[in-house]
Formats: sequence, structure tokens, C-alpha cells
Amino acid sequence: MNRISRYLLKRFSHIFILALATFIGLYLLIDFFEKVDDLLEYKAGLDLSLFYFALKIPLIFTQVCPMAVLMAVFMTIGGLARTSELTALHAGGVSLMRIAVPLITTAWLISLLLLLVNETLVPSSVRAMNHTWDARIEGDQTLSFKSSRLWLREGNRIINIQSADPDQKQLNGVSLFRFNEDFKLLERFSADQALFNDGGWKVERGVLYRFNPESGELRETVRLDQQFLPLKKQPEDFRIVEREAEELNFKQLRSRAAKLRAEGYDSTRLRVDMHNRLASPFATLIMAFIGIPFALQKGRGSSIALGVAVTIAIGFGYHVLQAICLALGYAELLPAIVAAWATNLMFLLVGLWLMMRETSA
Repeated sequence: MNRISRYLLKRFSHIFILALATFIGLYLLIDFFEKVDDLLEYKAGLDLSLFYFALKIPLIFTQVCPMAVLMAVFMTIGGLARTSELTALHAGGVSLMRIAVPLITTAWLISLLLLLVNETLVPSSVRAMNHTWDARIEGDQTLSFKSSRLWLREGNRIINIQSADPDQKQLNGVSLFRFNEDFKLLERFSADQALFNDGGWKVERGVLYRFNPESGELRETVRLDQQFLPLKKQPEDFRIVEREAEELNFKQLRSRAAKLRAEGYDSTRLRVDMHNRLASPFATLIMAFIGIPFALQKGRGSSIALGVAVTIAIGFGYHVLQAICLALGYAELLPAIVAAWATNLMFLLVGLWLMMRETSA
């Protein structure tokens, strides 16, 4: 590594660390004010509250890192242009691509680091964070996950649900177990699907198994039509299921999606999340490509305020477009892999076009 590369990376690293710390701090501050009422309501202590927010830092790190890289690249190149160092480098025969290579290489390495963090640290920290909030802060343990299923308990009934889709108001793979006071099985009701209708969960076709509570033997099998489940949960109550994807890495999401598909259930959302788990870290590399030509266009007018404004504008545009593509993927209007990678590809092409235009100018 020559002197120019070391100089560029030193400036980049200082701005990147400062931007990253600022974005993480702002994220935590906003999140704190959103949750402070709940923390006070549930009487969560200071140590438990700090522990909860500390567990959230790995997830926040992966989300704000692309914006921190964008700002660092913009301010590094913009700073060189503002102090005429960029002109001096060009006069010395140093091309724009030669200046861009160490920054883009660093962004690539950060992308690989994010991929590693997404696969190892984030799932476990999010799982611990969700458990801390549900079990230790709210004290609500009525919803729990085991393997790929959701378990609920209401009175003397235990309900097992394969998957829940709150947007479609639909439960898939429902099994209801009813016990007596001695916790001996009396009945089991099974249905492939339940839809929320007329204020309750309605099953079109199901099978009821009645058991002898003493011997456990099957006494009777009855096929039932048009039944309502004795379940008080609303569709919105199952939105907790959606965040389970954040607790899984790529391999686990792929396994879960394959299992749901093999059992005949819709695995679209999991497949989109699976591909997005690989695509999202490389937003960092894309932001480096975008930041360099934008900084060159602003030239001597580059400043901290402008850098913040450009970072927010580009970051906001990226996340809006990514959300739209993911929504199209969830709705099966785009293939899962296209929905996850489309935004990266579009921003990469724009960045390359702007870069080529600057190098040819």
C-alpha cells in the first residue's frame, strides 16, 4: 500500500467511525423515545433497559453502515476537492480510478464483514433482544417458538400453528389440543387453514380426534365443517411471527422455506427474506460507487452539511426503493431473488454510469 492509499484510508476511516457512531447514537436515541413509555409502564429497571438497547446494536450496525460508508466516501473525496488536493493528484498523474480503488476495496471488505455479522451475531442478538422485551420487560410468555412452529396457550387449550400471515388474516397448519384439569388430553382438532372472518378464526374443514383421558386411546374421529376456533388472538397479534426472520441466518431461512414448501405452504416471504439476507450487506459497496461521483460533482462546494444531506437523500431513496421491491416480492409480482437484488443492481448501474462520466470528462 503506497502513501496515497494510506492517506485516503486514514481520512476515510476517521469520517466513517465518526459517522457510524453518530448514526448508531441517533438510532438508539429515537428508539429510546419511542419505547420510553412502555419501559416506564412495565417498570423496567435501568440495567435491563440498557441491556435491551445494547443487544440491538449489532442489528443497528448492519442497517446504518451503508450510510456511514456513503458519507465517509463523499466527505473524503469532497475534502480532497475542497482543498485542491484532488487537482494536485491529477496533475501528478494519479487517475480518478486510482484514487477510488482503495475506497471501493475497503467498502467491499466492510460488505463482507456485514455479511459475516448478519450470519453470526445478528440472529443471536435479535433473538436475545426479543426474549428480553417479551419475557423480562413485558412479561408476556403466551407466544413462544419451538422449531418452526408457533405455540400458544389459552386456558386448558394449547394451539400449535405452522405459520401465520397477519396481512392475509390467515393461519396455516393449525392444531388445537384440549386438556382436562389433570392435563390429560381430551381432544385434538386439526385444520390446514384458518381465516379471520366475522371477528373470529373460521375453519372450512377440519378433523376432531377425541381421546380417552385415562388410557390416552383414540375414541372417535369426527370431520367438521364451518367451525370457529376458540382463539381470542387478532391478526395483528401474530405480527410477532414476522420478526422471527430477523432471528434466522441465510442457511436457517433456506431450510425453513424448503420445509414449508415441502409441506404445501407458501414460503414466498421466507425466500425473499433469505435472498435479502445476502443482498443487504452489499448496499455498502453500492454506496461507495454512488458517493464518489456525487462528491466530484459538488467539488469545492462539499461540506459536512451537504454530506449529511446527500447521505440522507440517497439512503432514503435506496431504502424506499428496496422496500417497494421487497413488497413486490412478497406479493409474488417479482421473483424472490430479483426482489432482493434489484435495488442494488439499479444503484450500481447508476453509480457506474456516473463514475464513467466523471472519468471521461
